[in-house]
Amino acid sequence: MTHNHMKLTSSELSSIWTSYMNDSLSACILSHFLKYVEDEEIRSIVQFSYDLSSTHLEKLTDIFLAEDLPVPAGFTEEEDLNLNAPRLYTDIFMLSYINHMAKVGLLAYSSFIAMSAREDIRSYFMEGLQETSDLYDNSSNVLLSKGLFVRAPYVAYPTKTDYADSKKYFNGYTLLGSQRPLNTIEISHLFMNIQTNVIGNKLALSFAQTSPNEEVQKWLLRGADISKKHINIFTKLLIDNDLHAPAPSDVSITDSTKAPFSDKLILFHMGLLSGAGAGNYATAAAASQRNDLMVNYERLSVEIARYAKDGGDIMVRNGWLEEPPGTIDKHKLAKTKKTK
Repeated sequence: MTHNHMKLTSSELSSIWTSYMNDSLSACILSHFLKYVEDEEIRSIVQFSYDLSSTHLEKLTDIFLAEDLPVPAGFTEEEDLNLNAPRLYTDIFMLSYINHMAKVGLLAYSSFIAMSAREDIRSYFMEGLQETSDLYDNSSNVLLSKGLFVRAPYVAYPTKTDYADSKKYFNGYTLLGSQRPLNTIEISHLFMNIQTNVIGNKLALSFAQTSPNEEVQKWLLRGADISKKHINIFTKLLIDNDLHAPAPSDVSITDSTKAPFSDKLILFHMGLLSGAGAGNYATAAAASQRNDLMVNYERLSVEIARYAKDGGDIMVRNGWLEEPPGTIDKHKLAKTKKTK
């Protein structure tokens, strides 16, 4: 049987739906960037990213229509973007944001490929993975050329291989003596999670200062505080190991208070970042061998989950939460069926 006669599996349907939502969001964000970006090198990256999202939306729409499926509402420039709003971000922030979202995209596309069986769906996501890899590479090169790429901390090269000689290697909590120094795997995850929280903090602040909805503002400011708190925790761990915490040169926002994006888009975007952050923490907890790091990641993940849940509640109350495709509720169907 060819793939043209095979229905999409639940995983494939989930993957194309999620991709459509994410690309429609990106197109709105990048449209705002394109209107105000001034640096020509950065403009080329923004344009490349926007073109990718636009092309993806066309291809995904074709898949939905070919399968006789409803195309997701997602986000549109007509309903979720105000191009008359003033500039909200600096050029450098735009570049840093695209570089960060490319990292998120690399993980997402890898997951979509692994969950897809049909050849045409795998082919679509493999192409997307390569395009996103190119986007990350190109944006990283521009960051490097401008001296803006924030590198992970350097450590001295090891001179020999070594093995842990006791269970104390896993101890992060100690009443007497000193903790085992961080290893490079643990450092890399701390570094990455500082970087993602910096982006999240700036986005939350920018959305809060422009949203006209007081409930949304409070939720966003809470998110900014959570990101700041997590940055401080991870930074202290690096400093306690005589390592400098990474600090971007400039990832700032302007003082504009006019909203370029709808609250519906804003809450979805923050939910997307919260999900990515929780995934990063889970990976970091599994990779870290010091037990204090594991505990930190686990408890901070709970804080992110609660925050995301509250954001979801706001979306439901306002009718902003678009449901992913789901199964038929057989119990509800049985109770509401028409009797002859």
